[in-house]
Amino acid sequence: MNTKFEMVAKTFQGLEEVLAEELRSLGAENIEQGKRMVAYSGDLAMLYKANMCCRTALRILKPFCRFKARDADELYDRVKEFDWSSLMSVNQTFSIDTVAFSDEFRHSQFVTYKVKDGIADWFRDHSDDGRRPRVRLDGADIMINVHIAGQQVTLSLDSSGESLHRRGYRRAQTEAPISEVLAAGIIMKTGWKGDTPFVDPMCGSGTFLIEAALIAAGINPGIFRKHFAFENWPDFDAELLETIYNDDSTEREITVPIIGADISPRAIEIARENARSAGVARYITLEAKSIARWEQAPQPAGILVTNPPYGKRIGADDMNALYKTIGTTLKHVFTGYHAWIIGYTDEYFSQIGLAPSQKVELNNGGLDCELREYVLFEGSKRSFRKAGGAIKEERVERRPKRNNTPTDNDRPYSRPRPDSRRSEAGRPGNGRFEKFENKRNENRPERHPAQDSKAPEENTRRPLRLSSLGKKPSIPASKEIVLNPTWRARKKKNTDNTDTQK
Repeated sequence: MNTKFEMVAKTFQGLEEVLAEELRSLGAENIEQGKRMVAYSGDLAMLYKANMCCRTALRILKPFCRFKARDADELYDRVKEFDWSSLMSVNQTFSIDTVAFSDEFRHSQFVTYKVKDGIADWFRDHSDDGRRPRVRLDGADIMINVHIAGQQVTLSLDSSGESLHRRGYRRAQTEAPISEVLAAGIIMKTGWKGDTPFVDPMCGSGTFLIEAALIAAGINPGIFRKHFAFENWPDFDAELLETIYNDDSTEREITVPIIGADISPRAIEIARENARSAGVARYITLEAKSIARWEQAPQPAGILVTNPPYGKRIGADDMNALYKTIGTTLKHVFTGYHAWIIGYTDEYFSQIGLAPSQKVELNNGGLDCELREYVLFEGSKRSFRKAGGAIKEERVERRPKRNNTPTDNDRPYSRPRPDSRRSEAGRPGNGRFEKFENKRNENRPERHPAQDSKAPEENTRRPLRLSSLGKKPSIPASKEIVLNPTWRARKKKNTDNTDTQK
């Protein structure tokens, strides 16, 4: 358990520094930032903690084999040389996801097939009956990541399974919701620690508000997940995972207001439902009203974070007028606040009529967006500073230019998985543990309700229900798939002999 090994945490562009700090606080060693990733080292407990606690990680990879391959035949031979019985059994299913930046390997699907053949043929040659493990596109027991840069090949185990942005608390969503990982990353980039009021005047399905409440309360995002891919590994330590899950040393009560509003009453109902699912409804105040109807802001001054329409997937009748209204409300209502707005075009940003103090390039749902900070103060900038106010000079974090011809020395995992740009709707699930019911005053629903709220009998963790992987690997699945689950449902020990179920 104490053996140290290398790991790679994937994230969105612009959140690498935040993720590195998260890993550092968890005790990770040898931290090194890259493009959309952070490499580090640690033991098995560190791998579990990264999946359970990191708010800005999309998935955690564990590299286990590196080699050079000049062509497809050499790739197959090297894959077939590896002892695959150390990672999986012939009775388990597997999937492969490939990312290639190489002149020799230009088609990721072809690479996927060659790696699949190497794995299957190894089991055929090392079994008495010639059996081979089955491929499964969704919910495979073992998920293998293949990364090729030039001739350098890296094979890794995906410890997360379903992308970590799918927290598990989202019961419903409005159109084009922001990713939970991106929302948490933006909040953490603001420096907010849960010690001042937090406001989202255009909250939609409530993602910013819920992630802010989880941060302020010190609740780990992984507690809502019903399954991690590492639970299917041969070295899975159930007792260790239970210990990490039940560690509530970081939890605390929220003492500041968290307030959200939206022009759509339906959006407010969805936000309330999601907040109840996350167990933070009592910390969040919601109201159906437009941004033009704000007359006063909570005091003392705090943080405003919002994601207004971009005019792409959703928009308003008059986008210019909407952003002018945003600027007017910020100037006249939220004096003293630091406002952080993520948007898509300079045209709309310019309508706000305020000079940003910071600009950070981010990607939201496949769109190259920009996060801007506005320091809202009365009078001139000079008088503000003279009175002791602090304001950062504008700083633009630009993406480095892409190099389309990577070499063998390129940093692995420099490209995000396509599933990080897909819809961020979390898939509801049922509760895996019972944790907070004995400590909190709020009557909370089960952590992972069934997709159909009218079917309570489905509201249990079922051994044969496997998590979706997000992106489907490019290997066709066998028509006869045999599921051999390697995990069992676990429940937290009830030490006080009280009933923790609703």
